[in-house]
Amino acid sequence: MVCEVIIGGASVTIPIAQPLRPDLDDIIVRIERFALSKGTDISTLEVRGLISEMIKGIVGCESGCPADAKGLILRGFKGFDLAYVEGGILTARSTSGDRSLLHLKMFPDF
Repeated sequence: MVCEVIIGGASVTIPIAQPLRPDLDDIIVRIERFALSKGTDISTLEVRGLISEMIKGIVGCESGCPADAKGLILRGFKGFDLAYVEGGILTARSTSGDRSLLHLKMFPDF
């Protein structure tokens, strides 16, 4: 599984080696570092909870893929615009406190 983070046209790709037991601390630190390197403060956004839900939405297919991913889209998540893209890709967009656009894409590893 891979998470792509895009801010202001720049991006970073973060591999998620063990999606059933993700190291959320490492993932969030890497996202926050990237955001800060672009002069963006994402501390007001609930990125940790979103990443956790996106991972579960892709790998937690107990109801049959992509039911859980689409369920996340229907439920929504705290200030993020969510979308499901064919192939099991989830996207999330939000604006940070400094008005920068944060765009996350989560890709499955099928």
